[in-house]
Amino acid sequence: MAPGSYPTRGTARPEGGRRIASGSAPAPIRQWPLLAVLGVTLLGLLVTLANFRVGLLLVGGALLGGAVLRGWLPAVGMLAVRSRFTDVLTYGVLGALIVLLTLMAEPAPWLELPFLNDLLRFSAG
Repeated sequence: MAPGSYPTRGTARPEGGRRIASGSAPAPIRQWPLLAVLGVTLLGLLVTLANFRVGLLLVGGALLGGAVLRGWLPAVGMLAVRSRFTDVLTYGVLGALIVLLTLMAEPAPWLELPFLNDLLRFSAG
């Protein structure tokens, strides 16, 4: 073994990363929080083919739902990636950003924030 390199002795699961149900339960039951978030995200991507704004709102909503599940449930299986705080913050910020940008998308935005238009004009020209 090279000096300074150490073999991995094991990794700890993230807080709340244990199974929802016992090991004898089918995998979809054990991992329902992750499957719910992925299912809504897939639905949103499919809806995007017909109506991009509604589809992306579903994708953002799925991430916001993942943040709520991660913060609320004591065990979420593979939805837990890092610490609870980091997961909730990451899912929440990304979900809120997707929703905000979708609401502001052209043509005919559903939400107009004048200070962001001014910021864009200032930075672009």
